[in-house]
Amino acid sequence: MTKATPQAGRPAAGQQGFHLGADIAAPSGNYRWVKLWGWPIRLMHWLAVGTMVALVVTGLYIGKPYFMAGGDTRDHFLMGWMRFIHFAAAAIFATTAIWRIYWLFAGNRFERLPALFPIRPRDWVNMVKQVKFYAMIEPEKAPHYLGHNPLQQLSYTGVYFLAMVMIVSGFALYGQSDPSGFFYKAFNWVGIVMGGMPVVRFVHHVLTWAFLIFIPMHIYLAVRADVLERGGVISSIFTGGRFVPAKHHFVDGEDLNE
Repeated sequence: MTKATPQAGRPAAGQQGFHLGADIAAPSGNYRWVKLWGWPIRLMHWLAVGTMVALVVTGLYIGKPYFMAGGDTRDHFLMGWMRFIHFAAAAIFATTAIWRIYWLFAGNRFERLPALFPIRPRDWVNMVKQVKFYAMIEPEKAPHYLGHNPLQQLSYTGVYFLAMVMIVSGFALYGQSDPSGFFYKAFNWVGIVMGGMPVVRFVHHVLTWAFLIFIPMHIYLAVRADVLERGGVISSIFTGGRFVPAKHHFVDGEDLNE
């Protein structure tokens, strides 16, 4: 249930922005505290962050070791530890993905499937407006969303899909070490569908770089939204909610627009 509490802000007279298309909104007027994300979704987010960093660092090392330890390998077992961390992080990442799929149906209205894909005609119209906002063409006409806006919905859905490809291709590669084991039997079809294990390895490697590109973009856009809109987007993934201007009409805030 959405919780809204008015809070008075102090006007910042003459405050100027960085001229990124519009001045920074002054934190004046009444604000409402809106609960968006429950603790499960926040825990999943940070589990995904931690495991993704571990997977990228160890995965790039496994693909091409960028530093070596001298001496007998029995003394340090560097590659072995890298592989162990990679496989352990992959197991946690895959478990988190399964949990997230379940939460698409068990979460609140901001966390369920309809909020993660622009399935309504109005969302596709608003997506164009959102693109213009990020391109700084018509920043004043951007629609207001409490949860994810249509562009975020589409991009996050795409990231979830790529994550599933990463998981499936990773397990297919892992299974090659034991042709009689479970993972080989369960994921051998991946190599057949993709056209061979070299292709699977290539796709897995390319998607690693795709996530390396996505992560800084995601951080930048979240910081930008906080700076320009002062909506507490970043803090919401810690606290579960954010302050929003009481005067705004929110596309997904039916219970606030009264």
